[in-house]
Amino acid sequence: MFPEGIERGMKAGTVLSSWKAVWVVLSEDGIEFYKKKTDHSPKGMIPLKGATLISPCQDFGKRTLVFRITTDKKQDHFFQASHVEEREFWVKDIKRAITCLQGGKRFARKSTRRSIRLPETVNLVELYTLMRDQDDGVKELKLEQQNRVFNHCFTGATVVDWLISKDKARNRPEALMLATGLLNEGFLQPAGDLAKEGAESAEQTAFLDETMALYYFADSGFFCEGYSSDEDVIVKEEFRGNIIKQGCLLKQGHKRKNWKVRKFILRDDPAYLHYYEPSKGDDPLGSIHLRGSVVTAVEYVPDAKKHDIDGNLFEIITSDEVHYFFQAATGEERKDWIKAIQAVSKSGK
Repeated sequence: MFPEGIERGMKAGTVLSSWKAVWVVLSEDGIEFYKKKTDHSPKGMIPLKGATLISPCQDFGKRTLVFRITTDKKQDHFFQASHVEEREFWVKDIKRAITCLQGGKRFARKSTRRSIRLPETVNLVELYTLMRDQDDGVKELKLEQQNRVFNHCFTGATVVDWLISKDKARNRPEALMLATGLLNEGFLQPAGDLAKEGAESAEQTAFLDETMALYYFADSGFFCEGYSSDEDVIVKEEFRGNIIKQGCLLKQGHKRKNWKVRKFILRDDPAYLHYYEPSKGDDPLGSIHLRGSVVTAVEYVPDAKKHDIDGNLFEIITSDEVHYFFQAATGEERKDWIKAIQAVSKSGK
């Protein structure tokens, strides 16, 4: 929820340094945090006038996604984002809010629509739905670039051409403006190095009208492959399935038993759950074959201390008896993941 906030954050408790998922809202003069999104009254409020912000904060060792807010009364508050980009968005806006308070100005987060001057009549959700149409939308292709193969993607020039051909834009500058809006709102994602550089080069994300700039739909089956030294492209069978669900969860490691935020992508036919480092590239850290697996909600994890991890836990036991433990941000999110994984484990090959 970002006017001013984002969907959720992790906040450290003040007594046992336990971490709880909270819904956070950034206002003109403070940060309010709620137990869940639907709550009408906040659990607490952190005033930003006279506050300082440190990011990244090293107080928690390996928790690299933590930032610290110290109030004017020297009270420390710690928040942990799910990935680097999310942390940087928070840090940027909170620092700007603190600066505005110091200068007696009113803080208001910039609107993507206003910053690129999109007409109020433009409906980006509707436009994205048309682009995703299998018969008449933007065609997803397998494209090769720099010893890599990008599956389910398309070029920036293709998007601009499509917008003009469908009378969604009168010319290339206008089409580029629409495409930039779709990119900024997360409907389109940069795939190759050139597109990523364009997205990171300016204060406002830039979409590139080029045949070498690659993009993909946010909810597509996009994946990237590399060349083998003695073979053609390695086709990973496990990536062929449709994406059923994706999002961030805490996962317990198998060796050190520590917990880390990972991005998960659930695919069916074949049934796989891949997990990624949220702030890094397209290659997964690992995968879990779900065919014949069992997934259940649990109330505790044998090797975890209660003050380290607590609540919204679930376990996957694979067909070859490997146990994986996860924590969702909310009870509802845990329920959704369990339901989706159960369905895939029964239907996917």
